[in-house]
This record gives sequence, structure tokens and C-alpha cells, in this order.
Amino acid sequence: MEYKYNKNNINQNLIKYIESTIFPEYELNEAGHGIEHILSVINRSFEIAKNYDVDLNLVYVIAAYHDIGHHIDRKNHEKVSADIMIKDENLNNFFTNDELHIIKDAIEDHRASTGIEPRNIYGKIVSAADKTLTIDDAISRTYFYTKEHNSNFSKQEILEEIYNHLDKKFGENGYAKIYIKDEHFENFKKELILLLKDKSTFLKKVNEVIKNTKSEH
Repeated sequence: MEYKYNKNNINQNLIKYIESTIFPEYELNEAGHGIEHILSVINRSFEIAKNYDVDLNLVYVIAAYHDIGHHIDRKNHEKVSADIMIKDENLNNFFTNDELHIIKDAIEDHRASTGIEPRNIYGKIVSAADKTLTIDDAISRTYFYTKEHNSNFSKQEILEEIYNHLDKKFGENGYAKIYIKDEHFENFKKELILLLKDKSTFLKKVNEVIKNTKSEH
């Protein structure tokens, strides 16, 4: 696989290490938290980071590790991922101890469902970048996740779970919040809230996305 993202201003040896050693670990995750998601978060993180005075090497590593522990313990994956990162002695070749703890805090803080504001700007950037930006992507990721963890669900139960999850996360009272300005996310959320208000139309959309998703895999 060719990893496509902006590699400018990033330590090239760090990139080689991440691509050869860390990225392959994402094959253990279900598709919704696999390598395509990670690459998307890296790209989005770089885009958001343009507005802030930050070290892109830190941004890169936080995005690269943020879901690495998802297959181990999905309910606590932010802590597991941060623990995997801090125990990776290879990173001592690239970062100081203080920088590694900034990275650790940011990984621990990236998860939307905690409802806690990230402790540093890096956590805020990657947390925002971790948010879905298209309805199709939101549906397909939730579909993969539901199929992986609820193999006994009927098709109707899967549809209901997708609706309930996205409404709980992105609906009018949803828990997904960002702590820095991101117009892309706000526009996506408005569009999804409008669609969620008409459940029958939403479920038709879900069926359409699932059909396309199956044809691509």
C-alpha cells in the first residue's frame, strides 16, 4: 500500500519507522478503525495544524498511534493506544521525554465519547481530525463496527444500531464535540442532523451506503 499524505516538514526516518512498523498493526483492527481511517486522520490533522504553531512530527505520531490499541480493548482503546506509544522505546530516537508525554496525553484525550476537553493543543487537533466529515463515511464506519462486534444482529438490528449510534454521537444533543474551529465538521453535523430527523429517508441512505460498501470489498 502506498501511504498518501503530506510528508513535508516531517522527519523522514520517523516516517519510515511509522510506515514500516506501526501502520501494519492496523490490519488487526476492523475496517472502521483501519489504516484508511488513520491516513485520513493524519491528513486532516495536518490541515487543521496549519492554523497553529505546533510541531508536525508530534501531530503525525499522535494521529498514527491514536487507534492502534482498538483491537485489544475498544472501550478503553485511547488508554491502551497511549500505553503502546509510551512503551515504544524507538520513539526515544525522535522525541524528548516531555514531548512523549505531550503525545501520550493527546492520544488519551482524542476520544469524543469521554466528553472531556483535551489537555493540550495536539489533543484538540487530532480529536477534531478524528471526526467524520461525510455522511457516507459515518455510515460505513458504523456499519463495519456494528458487524464486527454484533455478528448475531439481523439486518434490521444493524440498521437500528447505525441510526441510534449516529444520533447519539452527532445528533442535536450528541456527545461528539470539538474544541477548535472546524467548519468542515460543523457543516457535516448540520447535514447529518437534518437527515436523522427523517428516519425512513435516513435508513434508505444507510441501505444505499451498505450496498456500495459491499460492492467495494
